[in-house]
Amino acid sequence: MNYLAPVADMLFNMEHVADLHAISQLPGYEDASLETAAAVLGECARFNQDVVAPLNWTGDQEPSQVHEGVVSTTPGFKAAFRKFAEAGWQGVQHGTHFGGQGLPKLIASCCGEMLNAANLSFALCPLLTDGAIEALDTAGSKAQKQAFIPRMISGEWTGTMNLTEPQAGSDLSMVRTRAVPQGDGTYRLFGQKIYITYGEHDMADNIVHLVLARTPNAPEGVKGISLFIVPKFLVAEGGSIGARNDVYCTSIEHKLGIKASPTAVLLYGDGKYPVAANGGPAQAGAIGDLVGEENRGLEYMFVMMNAARFGVGVQGIAVADRAYQKAAAFARERVQSRDIGGSAGPVAIAHHPDVRRMLMTMRAQVEGARALAMMTSACFDVAARHPDPEVRKRQQRLYEFLVPIVKGWSTEMSIEVASLGVQVHGGMGFIEETGAAQYYRDARILTIYEGTTAIQANDLIGRKTLRDAGATARAIAESLRETARALLAAAASRPDADLLGGGAAPGDSEAGSPRPGASMLARDKALRAAPDCIATQLDRAAASIDHSVAWILSQARADIHGVFAGSVNFLKLFGLACSGWQLARSALAAIQLLGEARGDPEFLRAKIICAKFHADHLLPQTQALAHAITQGADAVMGLEVEAL
Repeated sequence: MNYLAPVADMLFNMEHVADLHAISQLPGYEDASLETAAAVLGECARFNQDVVAPLNWTGDQEPSQVHEGVVSTTPGFKAAFRKFAEAGWQGVQHGTHFGGQGLPKLIASCCGEMLNAANLSFALCPLLTDGAIEALDTAGSKAQKQAFIPRMISGEWTGTMNLTEPQAGSDLSMVRTRAVPQGDGTYRLFGQKIYITYGEHDMADNIVHLVLARTPNAPEGVKGISLFIVPKFLVAEGGSIGARNDVYCTSIEHKLGIKASPTAVLLYGDGKYPVAANGGPAQAGAIGDLVGEENRGLEYMFVMMNAARFGVGVQGIAVADRAYQKAAAFARERVQSRDIGGSAGPVAIAHHPDVRRMLMTMRAQVEGARALAMMTSACFDVAARHPDPEVRKRQQRLYEFLVPIVKGWSTEMSIEVASLGVQVHGGMGFIEETGAAQYYRDARILTIYEGTTAIQANDLIGRKTLRDAGATARAIAESLRETARALLAAAASRPDADLLGGGAAPGDSEAGSPRPGASMLARDKALRAAPDCIATQLDRAAASIDHSVAWILSQARADIHGVFAGSVNFLKLFGLACSGWQLARSALAAIQLLGEARGDPEFLRAKIICAKFHADHLLPQTQALAHAITQGADAVMGLEVEAL
């Protein structure tokens, strides 16, 4: 089954959830109209469907290879990346002064979802490059920006971030890579970095490594980490590529998924490529330039990490959508067993209630997470460009609160959705040739890299909720209640005829349909009940947020271990609540549009039913999560370590 980019859903969210029109009124975004977005997304869809998606299976079967430090990527990747670069897709959200398109993050995030859904392994290279561009644009000198950013935007060069070392995984205070000053403003770096995505490849002329390292006499811990630009090939004055730098790929990892993406082990200063500098003899040590000030490297790298964390959340949505599309197509075609209500012969499995439940779970999760990510990216755009500093501050605070949710929740969701995709396929899903298993394997890394779910959850509680005494969390809860009230008011002002319309529901006229009209009856019942159901569950989710936040604030000093024992459940509560909130806003817009006889009625009714399904099947979980957060800490911590 070929990938079909969800352009209609993205444009609906842009107009009715993320408010692209308001963003297009901001300075610098005047050209970002809905018409522009439709044109960009349409072209992006064609590119990813035709060029990138066909390489996804190839990459899984013929992954990247390394020989004597040289990585050869999957056949077809190099040519596809050249087309990607030439079409300008790397520069969608980056500044026009560097050669980018200067479009809002809202539009760029949709392009990113399409790329990742088409081919997750391929998309990792542009994702890391985006982060490197943002970090240099934030902290780099004018000369560094001019030397590196335009060539990364053009796709001539790509970027990486080098944090992890064998002894320093999530705890970057243990970084031991050394950076020795050379007296001419440059440094020689010595050390080993692991898990470096696209740390070595053949798709671009140069690779710009951003590397965390310690200078001599730097303070211990994270306060002594600096950030350096260490290109694969040295960059001469004027921007031309010079000698090979002393960076060597000793191996690439053999992984569960994303096999086509080369995850490199890099040696810095090992002497494989000794470098001469300032007329001196060639010697070991990779030449690097300091970014910003010494000992502020982690601060600068967090710019890249936050960009990457949001991007990884979008990756979760992307791979989940690809798994859903494949499962839905299979379920419509796979004929197996008679309908439980009676039929002359076997029917497509999409007619079976539990298959419907699985497919609706997948769809509701994907559409809710997508709407949440798009709303979050809109917060970023407003925070960056709004003329009122108070509005910028408020939107920045909301964006920072939502990023760990987008990353943590969307990636956890992707594993569940990809697993359901395998289940829908039955035994065929366990067979690699059907392709369903690849999405499951690929998704599994997403909850781990750029900070595990627990790291995102700890950030959500420690840096976000406790720091402002729960103000942002409670504001979100109140927004849920506002949407619930608006839904009830909108429904009260619209007759049922506006919601229900006429005609057969999709699937009623399909060959082999067991009971013509059954879907119509279920659809109409769901549409009538949707506003009350969604509003009720939003109110209960808001109460779960308030209850959990109050408990966390009350226990933060008395039982900090107990508070953080519930951190992942707290993140999941917000993931469900915020996804349901955005689906409710979608349903509200759909009700209003149906009343005005605007838009595609079946698309709009599907949005309402999807929101109701989420409210019926998923939002009630927030109450159970609140119980686990507030009552379950003692059982988490109750056994001694030796008893585990």
